Amino acid sequence: MAALRRTPPALVAGKYAAIAAYVAFALFPLYWLLKIALTPDALIFSDGTALWPSELTLDNFRTVIFQSDFMAYFRNSVIVSLSTAAATTLIAAAAGYAFSRFAFRGKRWVVALMLLTQMFPLLMIIAPIYKLVAAIGLLNSLTSLIVVYTAFNIPFATFLMQSFFDGIPRDLEEAAMIDGCTRLQALRVVILPLTLPGLGATLGFVFTAAWSELLFALMLINSNDAMTFPVGLLTFVSKFSVDWGQMMAAGVLALVPSCLFFLFIQRYLVQGLTSGAVKG
Repeated sequence: MAALRRTPPALVAGKYAAIAAYVAFALFPLYWLLKIALTPDALIFSDGTALWPSELTLDNFRTVIFQSDFMAYFRNSVIVSLSTAAATTLIAAAAGYAFSRFAFRGKRWVVALMLLTQMFPLLMIIAPIYKLVAAIGLLNSLTSLIVVYTAFNIPFATFLMQSFFDGIPRDLEEAAMIDGCTRLQALRVVILPLTLPGLGATLGFVFTAAWSELLFALMLINSNDAMTFPVGLLTFVSKFSVDWGQMMAAGVLALVPSCLFFLFIQRYLVQGLTSGAVKG
């Protein structure tokens, strides 16, 4: 019977071939990004169709790091993305817990309004947001981006955290409260450790959204000192040409912090996206 249930070798080989093909397809753009970044400017078009350049150089990386303002843009993006992820996750965790554990008047209306904010095209509301930010004197500051990004990410992050709290039995906090804990102590000691996967998933989602956002960064920031890297990439495009080598090198460098961030939270992120995010 064991021999009858054994998977045919051809089927196993086909599965691995399909996985390898998918991985190659997914990673090919990243490979091409690195290939252009390592190609000398004089060979970018002549070696354009080659899978590997005939000559390699690190000049593009040196120029981007030491002779451009990209590292300042890079630093600004790290500050904005980490601040947005931390603020949004903290607020979303509190709101998600409230939606999950308490019944209050107008709860359905609050949920409906939060969903409604996700239905408007960004181009429709960019002008009012610009006027509001200008009125409170936050134009050309990283604070404006942090506030706007946090506001736009809170609804989805709240629903994501609520699904994790819904998956935790209420009996756990009730038992802790019977043992003498206040509700806040039960939340901190019992519930929050169980929602670490949800916190990781929320942090990852918000960090990615803030790291790659371009529209608000382009509209709200005009100062070179406060630009983030998505806007900074546009500085490699001039009126008559595009510096492809330096742009691709900047793109490769921009992958580093996001990869390190996800490496740090991957245990919680994978567990969160495959468990609590589908509950409730």
